[in-house]
Amino acid sequence: MAKKAPRRTAQRILEAALDLFNRFGEPNVSTTLVASELNISPGNLYYHYPAKEELINKLYEAYEAELDELLHASEGVHDVEDAWFFMHSLFELIWRYRFLYRDLNDLLSKNRRLETQFQLVLKNKARAIRQLIAGLSRAGHLEIDVHEVDTLAQSMVVVLTYWLSYEYVRNPREALEPEHAQGALMRGGLHALHLLAPYLGPEQRRHLLALGNAYNGEDPGGANAAGASASPVDMAV
Repeated sequence: MAKKAPRRTAQRILEAALDLFNRFGEPNVSTTLVASELNISPGNLYYHYPAKEELINKLYEAYEAELDELLHASEGVHDVEDAWFFMHSLFELIWRYRFLYRDLNDLLSKNRRLETQFQLVLKNKARAIRQLIAGLSRAGHLEIDVHEVDTLAQSMVVVLTYWLSYEYVRNPREALEPEHAQGALMRGGLHALHLLAPYLGPEQRRHLLALGNAYNGEDPGGANAAGASASPVDMAV
């Protein structure tokens, strides 16, 4: 049986850079550190990526390609269960490239390409959310005035874009570590979807609340663990 060909050095560099950027934040990771992580010379890295910005742009291209494919799935959302799966998939993708969102303002201030492309990302996300809302409406699960659709979509995009920043502020030392991923993603997905709650029919609203209860406490180290014995009212307070 033929041996599997080794990964190309350029791909290994991208994978190492993504891991380090996610763990420590892009501003805190130099190309020298990436080379050291792979046990290659800085010159070898520079041969493939002459500047750190090229590494960032290549990782962004991968994120954008995955995002474009995923956003098309909004056309298949017909109920809250579909919406939950779609939203959670979005948050999983954001988590895999979380350095972009963790250091978003800093990246945009230094990288003209990201500055312009991320505006398109926001527009595409908003368009996908509007499609999601339209699908729920066509299925008879959601009732909303046409003039409120864009505001609702933009509000959900804000949660998608800045949720990990909020998690980081809540727990700077641990929030973006892999062991806390599941809890952070669940909370983000639920908060985004709960923006739909006032517009949902009674049955779909109950289903949304049931989904939230089913996944509540997924993160043993999160805030839910401390209040596991408290009543819903106590936890709300």
